[in-house]
Parts: sequence; C-alpha cells; structure tokens
Amino acid sequence: MKISEPSNHVPVSLGDRSYQVLIQPHILPQIGRVLQDVGLSGQVAIVTNSIVNELYGRVVLRSLKRCGFSPFFVVIPDGEKAKSMYWLSRILDELVTQRLERQEVVLALGGGVVGDVAGFAASVYLRGVPFVQVPTTLVAQVDSSVGGKTGVNHPIGKNLIGAFYQPRVVVVDPQALQSLPRREWVAGLAEVIKYGMIADQKFFEYLEQHVDGLREQAEDVIPAVIRRCCEIKAEVVGGDERESGRRRILNYGHTVGHALETWGRYKTWIHGEAVGIGMVQEAAMAQFLGMCTKELVERQRDLIQDVGLPIAMPSMTFMDLWGAMQHDKKVVKGQINCVVPTRIGEVQVVPLVRHRIRQWFTASQSSRVKRLKPAPEALSRPRLSRKK
Repeated sequence: MKISEPSNHVPVSLGDRSYQVLIQPHILPQIGRVLQDVGLSGQVAIVTNSIVNELYGRVVLRSLKRCGFSPFFVVIPDGEKAKSMYWLSRILDELVTQRLERQEVVLALGGGVVGDVAGFAASVYLRGVPFVQVPTTLVAQVDSSVGGKTGVNHPIGKNLIGAFYQPRVVVVDPQALQSLPRREWVAGLAEVIKYGMIADQKFFEYLEQHVDGLREQAEDVIPAVIRRCCEIKAEVVGGDERESGRRRILNYGHTVGHALETWGRYKTWIHGEAVGIGMVQEAAMAQFLGMCTKELVERQRDLIQDVGLPIAMPSMTFMDLWGAMQHDKKVVKGQINCVVPTRIGEVQVVPLVRHRIRQWFTASQSSRVKRLKPAPEALSRPRLSRKK
C-alpha cells in the first residue's frame, strides 16, 4: 500500500464546533498567524511543561507577540502527575490572576497530559474559553489532541474527571517529534498501530512494511502516518462526538492499558507502552473467546514488538486486573465493556464475563510461566521486521 502525499488540512466535522487539524512541518513559528486566521485575539495562556517550554516556548511566544497577542506561560510538571485536580486548580488560579477574558485563549503546548488538563481548564474557566491544541508528542499528534476529550485522573482510575470540549484548531508540526526521547517516540507508535487495527487493514499492512521507517522517524513515512491517523479519528469523532456508540472503538487496548497504568500508579509504564500491552492482551483475550484468529494475534504482536514496544503482562493477580478494569469509562451498570478485534481493521465492543476472563487470565499466566527464558545473547539480537 502507498499513502498519498498528504495535504496539510484534516477537517473534523462537528457542525458549529467544526475545526481543522493543520499538519505542516515548521509551522510552529507561524502559530500567531494560525490563531489570527481562526478569529482569535487578546491574551493567550500557554500551558506547557518545563521541558517543552525550553524547546519551543520562545518560538511560540515570539510568533504570538509578532501577531499582536499578549501571551503568558503557565508551566506545569512533566508527566502523568500533572494530570490532577491539584494542577488543574493551579492553572485556573493563574487564569484568574491574569484576568483572562471569555474571548481569549488557552493554548496547550505539549503532549497528551498538557492537552488534557489545559483543555479541561479551558472548558470550565468562565464556563468555556477558546482552546487551541499544539501537540508535540506522537501520542498527542495522532490521537489525544483530536476529538475534544479533556480531563484529569483520579487516584483509583484514569480520566475519570473531565469534559468533551473541542479545540478551535489543532496545529501539528511533525518536526517537533525530532526532540522526543526515544522511549516517548516508541510509545506513541502504539496509538498508530491501533488505528490500523480498528479501522484500516491497508494502513496496518503499510505499517508492517515500514517498520524501519517508523522506528527511525523517516521523513517520507511519518507525516503521512500522522495524517492517516488523524483522518480516521476525525471520521469516527464526526459521527459520534460523545462516545455513545462507534467512538468507543478508539479505546482498543485501553481497557487493559488504563488498568495497568492505574495498577502501576502511573509510574511503571507511560501511556503508549500500556496501550501496546493492552492491545496484545485484548487480542489474546479475543482469540480465547473465539472471536479472532491466531494469525491476527501473532501479526499484531509481531508489529508491536518489532517497533520496540513491550508486550508482556506484569506479575499481577486476576483480581488486580479485574478490579482496575472496573473503573474503566466503558463500564455500564457494573458491566465491563471491552474493544476486541475480530479481524485486522475491524473491532467490536463486547461485555466481559468474569469467569471467562478469569479462565483466559489463568491460561495466559500458566503459558507465561512455562515459556522458556531466552538466552542472554538472544536478548541483544534485533527482531527482523515483517516484509511484505
């Protein structure tokens, strides 16, 4: 499969809340002009973390000032710890102190954590002020910046407090990904693979054929991959903004993934790593339940492993996993609903029956214990990517 040369606009069609995802290398120095073009003016609260601020803060600040805006920074910590009620309150305190007015702007400059907490602040401050997403991580560029999900975590569950609040525009600069630590880059590839699994078999095959390009951030691969992910998400969100139906497929890998993040107290894995493990386990679960083939499970597992993501579950009990999954957003009347693959490019949302999932978990843990530990020299050998 070939992905056509991308244009720089992906529309998200939501009636009077419609907006564009702009995907363009080196667009950050033009951010002020972009905000002008969508009719924004006045103060801009740039919510970011110290790492991103050091890399891109001055570029964004200069561009906004040059176009007549009055920007100021609200800097929060790096990492999942900032996605909390405490840091939401700190952001709101700063907006009040700076007297940000209703027509003025909250701009999220950073990854998914920054976008989620800044967007939630924008949704509740003065009952809603304009919000702009400027994602700088792969997870944020292909997934979390599009669709209007905002919020913070609760100690017993991820993303339990939040709101749907759409941005005015999403500005994606693929060049910003060059500064990502290797671990963050690889983690973001889980969300990329997810889009092939849930909606586009040919895209999944393209990813299989371009493992080296994915790992090495090839300039002839990455912008097109970002665009295709955004296209799929825009189509799904346009048909189901508030996750009452089809949008739930975007949570593939996240029922187990979020449970692992919560169980690990948001310290053991970063989001994409947990989602990668979650996809592997949810596919294995689907095979055990007779819903997909062994070939599907193996192809997905191989791709996830080939790009460098973890695939193994930690040493935990069934009740550890089941209890953490009870706090998933897709739980209805106590029933855990999970997205599982039926074929590559198609998934279903199914209720999980406790005794059957316990059987799967016991069987998978038993298989894991019996598996031979690889020799030390095998651990250092790179895996060969699947060639098509």
